[in-house]
Amino acid sequence: MKRFVCLVACTFGLSACDMLPTMQQQAPPSEPAPESAEAGAEAQTAGIAPPANAQTADQFDTTTEEERTAAVEEAQGGGGDRDLGTTVASLGAVAEPGIWMKTPLVSAPGKGRVEYPAKGTTVAVDLIPLDGEAGSGSQLSLAAMRLLEADLTGLPEVRVFATGE
Repeated sequence: MKRFVCLVACTFGLSACDMLPTMQQQAPPSEPAPESAEAGAEAQTAGIAPPANAQTADQFDTTTEEERTAAVEEAQGGGGDRDLGTTVASLGAVAEPGIWMKTPLVSAPGKGRVEYPAKGTTVAVDLIPLDGEAGSGSQLSLAAMRLLEADLTGLPEVRVFATGE
């Protein structure tokens, strides 16, 4: 009898696992989160969202050629910028459009630039506060990683500057 009960319980459990994707698709949309400083900063970087069926870096990176050119040119005049330090960066959420960096090196949204010494590249970014200690690492948008010529699966060490202060 114990074996029968165990067999029924296991069968029911496995069939419930099979229903999980269906249940997740039918879940009602969640309530929008209250506006925070980070959410406000993300509004600064708003752009065209990638298509729902995006699979490649080119499909996810919806920045225009003009936006990319402007970000590189703007970063070239880096005199007088405030050096915030170095950080190890990973690829941020690829579905979030724009040229940005989320980093614990800033406490408020602002403009900045990121240098990647290994490639000699630099790009202007929107700086967005990220909870964490200063040495805990940062996140770069897909467009920023590509403009810096960093390996999308790597962890490049970059120098961050605040601009326009």
